[in-house]
Amino acid sequence: MRVMVTGATTPLGAALVEALIATGEVETILATGTGERPIREHADVVYRKADLSRPRNLRELIWSDARDLGIEVVVHSAQHQRTAERGRKPGASAVDAARELIVACTNHPSIRRLVYRSSGEVYSLNAGSSLLDEKSPLEFAPKAPQWLRDRVEADLAICAHIGSRLQIAVVRCAEIVAPDVGSQLWDYLSSPVCLRPFGFDPIVNVLAIEDAAYALALTTRSKAVGVFNIPGRDSLPLSRAIARSHRADVKVPAPLLGPHRFHFGGVLDGTRAARELDFVPITAVHWPSSWWRELFNRSERTAP
Repeated sequence: MRVMVTGATTPLGAALVEALIATGEVETILATGTGERPIREHADVVYRKADLSRPRNLRELIWSDARDLGIEVVVHSAQHQRTAERGRKPGASAVDAARELIVACTNHPSIRRLVYRSSGEVYSLNAGSSLLDEKSPLEFAPKAPQWLRDRVEADLAICAHIGSRLQIAVVRCAEIVAPDVGSQLWDYLSSPVCLRPFGFDPIVNVLAIEDAAYALALTTRSKAVGVFNIPGRDSLPLSRAIARSHRADVKVPAPLLGPHRFHFGGVLDGTRAARELDFVPITAVHWPSSWWRELFNRSERTAP
């Protein structure tokens, strides 16, 4: 099997490349990213630096490198890495790249399958949310933050092509607790002070980066198509996640919280992924270290 992995310069992309190598079933991996080669040297890995928010770069990658290497499966794991990002570039990365990619792959001579990494954040949450399956309603609120609207739009752009010649699997992951993977929960827990609503302690389901990479690797090797929820091993109250990250827990009226999703809780139903992909989460997450330790480590790295 010959696989292309986008976003290979991110922690999740690098973990996915390692997971695919470990299967022993992958002959060639075309790894792409926006930075310098971050993954270890391996005979089966070809790295190309490419900014996929630029349509020309994406088309050249698909119709030059991917065609020359005979790529069969594309795993699009790239997302803008921080939910606080604003402006044209994050939207281009999420939405435009997804649309360009699906068009380029559909008529490609060797690509037969596309695995798209989405997130459970695309689901709408309310006071009645508890267990969310693949048919749960998506978030279309006009006041939703840009990063969330982008992810919903990109997810739908890919889902619209399910049933075409191309085998398409959309993988909606729970909150991945790791840096630079586009997790709002990680960004939230990286602040010294975490605000949460008075009188309510929503349940959050958390996914380890190792399990996320394993789920994507399983989907890459599978022939199953459609949408798959990927839950994490652990569900816990938001207050406990704050405590495990050594942050200050400050309760405020809900209207003061602004545009984040921790007013309500919701857990992804992973029944379909367990049945068709044989995926069961087994790994505990690595919580952020104390904020003062992170500040100290950052100052050490920048010291002359």
